[in-house]
Amino acid sequence: MKIILAFGVLTLFVACNANDLSQNIVRSPKNYFPEEKTKVLVVGTFHFDYPGLDAHQIDEQDKIDVLKEPKRSEVTELVEYIKLFRPTKIAIEATPEWKATDRLRKYQEGDYRDQRDERYQLGMRIANDLKLDTLYSIDASSMAKDIEKLDSTYSNQLWNDFDFQSNDPYEDYVNTWLEAADQQAKQMNLLAYFKQINSRESHQLGYGIYLIGDFKLDNYRGADILSYWWYNRNVRIFRKLQLITESNDDKILLIFGNGHAAVLRQLIECSPEYEFIEFDSLLSIS
Repeated sequence: MKIILAFGVLTLFVACNANDLSQNIVRSPKNYFPEEKTKVLVVGTFHFDYPGLDAHQIDEQDKIDVLKEPKRSEVTELVEYIKLFRPTKIAIEATPEWKATDRLRKYQEGDYRDQRDERYQLGMRIANDLKLDTLYSIDASSMAKDIEKLDSTYSNQLWNDFDFQSNDPYEDYVNTWLEAADQQAKQMNLLAYFKQINSRESHQLGYGIYLIGDFKLDNYRGADILSYWWYNRNVRIFRKLQLITESNDDKILLIFGNGHAAVLRQLIECSPEYEFIEFDSLLSIS
């Protein structure tokens, strides 16, 4: 009788522990990390002042003027929408040498109001409206520049023929898409356009277009260039985001070219520290 009881107790003990173990196995991985996370809103944008530094060049007739109607009023609508996020910090695509906070001070005094650059039209305007006293510059150069300084001969050989002029048939699809987007920026309401270009689908394809064309140079050369040039730059930007994050109570607005936004989305969504806020969700969370 005692032996049966002993085995019965032992069996019950094992069953209970097996049940606990089973519950641990089926728990979602995210349950092992803090529920509270720093919220980040990434606003991917085209460059309002068209500096012409990107591989894709916009035809003159497709450019818009954000200082003239109707786009002037549409920028105001876009600003008011982004402010629903109520950011505690704003970071922009600028290096420390740009002295963003110094420029913000002058903006608050009335300067720079005629500048088309989105860093003024969105970043400084929102910071001014929300009475924020700092504007963070978190752009970064890539490892490619470091390697070029160390060994320019190797760097030049690596970059040979990497010029976005590939005969990959997918380049035609990309160009058709980008040209259509140029037309949409001109024809659509800006807020509606920003919701479209900041969608998950748009960001995934925006990241994916770097994985065709010159990415296929030789066995690994194109992949190596992308890794130490474009992806590395965005990983460094993400690291700068971490450096300005002080607590889970932070709500950080990032304003960057949409090519960056596509990679930053991936990094932020995968990080256990941050919650990526979908651009088109602001009305529901405000």
